[in-house]
Amino acid sequence: MTHVVDRHALIDGYRIAYGVHGAGEPVVLVHGTPSSSYIWRNVVPRLVDAGYRAHVFDLLGYGLSERPWDTAVDTSITGNVAILDGLLDLWGLDSFHLVAHDIGGGVAQRFGVRSIERLRTLTLIDVVSFDTYPSERTRQQMADGLEVLAKRPDDEHREHFREWLLSTHSEPANFDPEALRVYVDLISGPIGQPSLFQHQVAHYDPAHTMEISDRLHTLGQVPVQLIWGADDTWQVIDHAHRLRRAIPGSALHVIDDCGHFAPEERPAEVAAGICRFIAQH
Repeated sequence: MTHVVDRHALIDGYRIAYGVHGAGEPVVLVHGTPSSSYIWRNVVPRLVDAGYRAHVFDLLGYGLSERPWDTAVDTSITGNVAILDGLLDLWGLDSFHLVAHDIGGGVAQRFGVRSIERLRTLTLIDVVSFDTYPSERTRQQMADGLEVLAKRPDDEHREHFREWLLSTHSEPANFDPEALRVYVDLISGPIGQPSLFQHQVAHYDPAHTMEISDRLHTLGQVPVQLIWGADDTWQVIDHAHRLRRAIPGSALHVIDDCGHFAPEERPAEVAAGICRFIAQH
């Protein structure tokens, strides 16, 4: 298991796991669900080799960061914007390149429309937007009751989410078995399983992105690119085109034979796309 977070800080009173790698222009990477900064482990070294300083962290309620017991603690997209703010203060970053995946894209959009002057470039990878989430399958799970799901037998829970995670790849058989085990472990067990539903699934609410959907044009004030897996079944390619139309001047780069977990499935292409885009701007 190779995690890219190796430090911890108290941000707004909560323990957040983070890592800083390399030297050069700062690139901040924000992961999504049901993953963690682990998804960047094969992207970060390539950014470092290209001369960038990569800043990564686990969202509050995710990965190796704190999983608050108090259900009133906000671990939603909106709540994690405040965590990003605190880390930027810790890192002393006034401006930076922002890269985000999945739910992290919601965090990036909310940050961007509020603080566009701080962004040098923005890269959005298979991100949520508008009302494109949760999926119909997840909506049904939520309707069945999250407390019931949080108490399912461990083996049933693990098998269900192992199969769910496999659907993030265009070719499930190519999902690295060790990586799959790490992802499943982080959302399973006596802490991981209830945390998944309390801190992640309970906040799959498109209100967080719909609220700022009429301001997405603001993001066009900086260079924006969308990177999308052609075979993404979680955030289908039509969502990418809708988001591109909403952000003036944005570019869309589609990776063939790639699903929703592009940083996991095709890290070389993702890293190259990030580096190329930053260099161009």
